[in-house]
Amino acid sequence: MPILNSAAKLMLKPVPRFISRQAHAVIDYMMVGSFFMSAVWLWPRNKRAALGALICGGSGLAVSLLTNYPGGVKKVMSFSRHGEIELGLAAMAATMPEFLAFKDDAEKKLFLGQGVVITAVRELTEFPDKANRRERAIEIARAA
Repeated sequence: MPILNSAAKLMLKPVPRFISRQAHAVIDYMMVGSFFMSAVWLWPRNKRAALGALICGGSGLAVSLLTNYPGGVKKVMSFSRHGEIELGLAAMAATMPEFLAFKDDAEKKLFLGQGVVITAVRELTEFPDKANRRERAIEIARAA
């Protein structure tokens, strides 16, 4: 996990969790929108960065649409699982500049910032300790 994401996670460990499921869903869709808007803004200047924004936005949208929370359409995965996947999305966003070879460009800061924000939102969200039994059974049945 990139250093800034790890630092954000470590700094927010002692802070009480106050973001609800509903608020988390709204923030997730705002993040997806910001990635897509960034892609449009970056396209004329840096195609690689724009592609990275599209990849991150599309991944975030897919995870949000498949989560069992307000705003989720298919409700395939539990909210707890969503939180675990979100850490991966944050790391993916932060490493996108290196992966798509624009790590020396100014656009790198956008992706590092998005990774930190995703990590911070995840750390401040009230996730259930474990998915309840019914959610788990539905998730297992759909996977089979």
